[in-house]
Amino acid sequence: MTQRQTRIGLVAGGLGTYWPQFPGLLPQLQESARYVAQRFQEMETEVVDVGFISDAQEGAAAAEKLRRADCDLIVLFLTTYLTASMVLPIAQRANTPVLVIDLQPTEKMDHASFDTGAWLAYCGQCPVPEMGNTFRRAGIPFRSVSGWLRQESAWRRIGQWIRAAHVRAALRHARHGLMGHLYPGMLDVSTDLTLLPVTFGSHVEVLEFDDLRQRVEKVTEAETKQRMDLAREIFTLDDTVREEDFAWGATVSVALDRLVDDFELDSIAYYHRGLDGEQHERLGAGMILGASLLTARGIPTTGEYELRTTVAQLATQAVGAGGSFCELQALNFEDNVVEMGHDGPAHLAVSARDPLLRGLGVYHGKRGWGVSVEFDVRPGPVTLLGLGQDRDGSLSFIAAEGTVVPGPLLAIGNTTSRVDFGRDPGEWVDDWSASGVGHHWSLSLEHRAADYKAAASLLGIDFRQV
Repeated sequence: MTQRQTRIGLVAGGLGTYWPQFPGLLPQLQESARYVAQRFQEMETEVVDVGFISDAQEGAAAAEKLRRADCDLIVLFLTTYLTASMVLPIAQRANTPVLVIDLQPTEKMDHASFDTGAWLAYCGQCPVPEMGNTFRRAGIPFRSVSGWLRQESAWRRIGQWIRAAHVRAALRHARHGLMGHLYPGMLDVSTDLTLLPVTFGSHVEVLEFDDLRQRVEKVTEAETKQRMDLAREIFTLDDTVREEDFAWGATVSVALDRLVDDFELDSIAYYHRGLDGEQHERLGAGMILGASLLTARGIPTTGEYELRTTVAQLATQAVGAGGSFCELQALNFEDNVVEMGHDGPAHLAVSARDPLLRGLGVYHGKRGWGVSVEFDVRPGPVTLLGLGQDRDGSLSFIAAEGTVVPGPLLAIGNTTSRVDFGRDPGEWVDDWSASGVGHHWSLSLEHRAADYKAAASLLGIDFRQV
C-alpha cells in the first residue's frame, strides 16, 4: 500500500499596521516567506501553504483552511512582530501541533544604516514570548525555532520537527495487524487495543491465523520458487538450511505479502503456540523470512504479539533509521557492552553484512522449526526506542543512545549486537528496566533521541531517555 505523505501546513505573517508606514517592508518579508516555503517543499512533505496573514481576520481565514487540510504539523513563520490574536485561532481550530519559527534575514543588523523599517524585518523574535505565554494560557504546547533565514543549524532544528511530523503521520494513519494471541504469561506485552486509536488515531485490525492459512493454500509452486530466488539474492544460506523448510518460509512469505495488501496493513504483530506440528504451528514457525522481508520494506512484522514494539519500529522507520526487533541477551562486563537482539524477524537495513539464513531444529521458547535470520548490526551509533505503557494506561516513548562495537557474536540464528552505553552494563540495564520500557524495543541507526523526543511532543505522550 502507499502510505499517506506527511502534510505540513505553512503560514507566514506580520502586523499589517506596518505596511503603509514602511512600504518596503512587506515585499521583503514576503520574499523571506517564499524562501521558507521552498525549503519545506524540499523536505519530502506535502506542503499546504496558506499564504501571508496581516491581521486577525486573515488569521481566522488561514485557520479554517488549515483545519480542512488535516495537517500533521503546522508551521507559523513570524516574519516580524504580530499579535497573538492573529495566531491563536490557527493553533486552536486546526487541532494540530504547531511549530513557531522566526528567522531574521541575516546574521545581524547593520546598525549604522538601518532605519525603523529595516529593523522591523529583524523583529520576528519579538512576539515569540507573547506566543509562548498565550499558548500556555490556552493549554496548547509551545514549540519554537529561532534563527536566521539561511542558518543551517536552525534548519537542522526545524528538520527535527519535520522528522517528528513523519512519525506522527505514520502512526496517525497506520493500520496495525494483530494476528494470533498473546505469548502466555508475558504480561508486559499485553496492550489495550483501544489505546492506539485513542492516542494516535491509528487502527488495529484483528486477524486470525486462518487469514494467513487461506492465502498460503493459494500460493503456487512458481511463486514459491520466485521468492526463494529473491531470498538467495538477499541472504547467504547456511548449510543448516533444509530445502523443504526454506520453501515453506518462502511460501508463507508470499502469503504474508498478500495479507498485507488485502488488509492494507502498515505493521503486523503475531504469535501462535501450536502443538505437535499442526498447521497453525507450522505457519507461525514459517513467518521469519517473510516477516524480515516485510520489515525491510518498512512494514514492521514482529513475533510474540508485540503490538507496541511494531509501533516503535514504525516510528523509527518513519525517520529513516530502520528499526529491528530487539531484547536483552547477555552482558559483557569485560568489554562493557550490552548484548541485545532477537530470534526471528529482523530489519535487514541495519545489518553489517549480508544477512544469513540459518536452519533451526528448535526455536527457543517456541514450538516449531524452520529457517531464521542471523546478522550483526553495523558498527556505529544506535538509538533504542520502546513504547512504554504506565499504570494509568498512558503510552510513552522511551529511548537510549549507544554505540554498536565489533566483537564475538553467537551463531544461533539471532540478530545480535554489542552496544556500548559508556557505563557499567549492569547499571544501564537497571535504569533501562526501571523506565517501564517492557520486554522488547526497536533498535535504530544513528543517535535519534532528539527526533523521538520531538515526535513524542507532537503525539502528546511522555518521553524518557535512559
